[in-house]
Amino acid sequence: MKRQSIFTILFLALVLIVLYLPVATVIAYSFNANPSRTPIAFTGFTTQWYTNLFTGVRGYGDALWVSIRVAVMSTALSIVIGTLGAVGMAQHSLVKGKSARSEGWMETLVTLPIMIPEIILAMAFMSIFYAVGFPFGELTLVISHATFCIPYIFLTVKSRLVGMDPALFDAARDLGASPRRVLWDITLPLVRPAIISGAFLAFAMSMDDFIISFFVGSTAVTLPVKIYSSVKVGVSAQVNALCSIMIAVAFLAVAISQYTSSMRSAKLRAGAQGVASAGRLRSPYAREATLDQQL
Repeated sequence: MKRQSIFTILFLALVLIVLYLPVATVIAYSFNANPSRTPIAFTGFTTQWYTNLFTGVRGYGDALWVSIRVAVMSTALSIVIGTLGAVGMAQHSLVKGKSARSEGWMETLVTLPIMIPEIILAMAFMSIFYAVGFPFGELTLVISHATFCIPYIFLTVKSRLVGMDPALFDAARDLGASPRRVLWDITLPLVRPAIISGAFLAFAMSMDDFIISFFVGSTAVTLPVKIYSSVKVGVSAQVNALCSIMIAVAFLAVAISQYTSSMRSAKLRAGAQGVASAGRLRSPYAREATLDQQL
């Protein structure tokens, strides 16, 4: 048992080193004063790479705002289309009583953009936009990103709806609620966690995309394309500073999510304990026991 525990600790330490040593290296070199394109030698401590990170011609401010705008618009569009598609397919399954063969083909068709290699999808988008004479820019980026973001929303919302009790919707309809009212008051609040998780995933995939953005972006340069163009001759300390900020934002978002979920769980436990204690006080035997303790 002792050897097994030592082996487990060593294996866990090796995994943590492999995962976090590159992250620590990037953060350490973001404070390197060496101005060369490949700053291997650490010549001193400086924060100049953070101060001029989003300003000037070599800054990443414009590319960052382009990526954020495209990610927000494509995520919003994919939320609307993916949620409505998942709700419509789930309601069709409830009406039919079982999933039809056409629904399987439809679900495969919706998830096809995330199964096709990204280089093929990028070339297809570029050919279509060029054939119809569509100008390349932020709009083509939004359309392309929304296409591969829709499956993430669709799959998360569809999985949430499949595990729900159909009696909830039937009870609402029996009480006189219209289909639109059922959708707004029953369905959307129940699938809100799935929509939020799918939206975060879609936003991250849009911010991270490079190949499709490289093919259809043209004048609209996103952050991954800007980073690629700046590291072709070497990784500068400015890129390390940008990566360090993105890592810090990601860790902060995860920490906030964990904190809010723990606070919500604590409130639920406190509420359950309050209800249980109130139920015990309502019992005549519990009241007698309480009076005996007071006496």
